[in-house]
Amino acid sequence: MSPLLGVAAVVLVAWLGQHEAPTDRVVLLQDENGKVGKVLVKSATAEQTLATAYAGARVDTTGRIDLRTEDPAEIARRYALVLDARPPQAKSYTVNFVSGSDQLTAESTSVLNELKAELARRPAPEIVVIGHTDSVGTSQANDALSLLRAEAVRALLVGQGVPAASIEVAGRGEREPLVPVGDEVAEPRNRRVEINVR
Repeated sequence: MSPLLGVAAVVLVAWLGQHEAPTDRVVLLQDENGKVGKVLVKSATAEQTLATAYAGARVDTTGRIDLRTEDPAEIARRYALVLDARPPQAKSYTVNFVSGSDQLTAESTSVLNELKAELARRPAPEIVVIGHTDSVGTSQANDALSLLRAEAVRALLVGQGVPAASIEVAGRGEREPLVPVGDEVAEPRNRRVEINVR
C-alpha cells in the first residue's frame, strides 16, 4: 500500500485489533480548511484512489481492497489518540513593505498580531521567512532588499521571543512576483515577506 498523491490530505493508517484477520486500513481526512487531497491505495493485486473526505479502504491479506465511507464520529472516537498527536497544520502569513525600504506597511501590524497568536500555540515552531520585491531597480539591488526585508521580519520575531535558531530566512528578489508585471513596475503586493510556520 502506498499513499502517493495529496498535499492537503491527512491520512490515517492503522492495524486492526488482534482478533480480526490482519488488514491495513486507510481513511482520508480533510484538513482544517476542508480541503481533501488524494491517496493511492495499492496492493499486490489491486489499486484504488481515495479522493473524498472519510473515504476508507481496507486491504486484506489477499490484496483485495474494500472501499467504504467511514463515519466521522466513529473515526474521531476510535483514533482520538492518533489524531490528537498530529502536529498543527502549516500556516502562511504575508506582510508588505513601503517601496524601496524594509519598513512594514501599517496594514501589516494586524498580520503580525495573528502570527504572534499562532506562534504562542506552537511549542516548537519552525519558521521560514522569504523576502520579495517589486520589479523596480536592478536584480542585484532587489536580491539584497528582499533579504533585508526577511531579516527585518526575523528580527521582529526574535524580539518577540522566538528562538533565532528556529527561523530560516531567504530573499528571492523580484523573481517570484505575487502579481506578474513588467520591469520597473512598482506593484505594492510584490513588496512582501512570506512567513511560513509549521
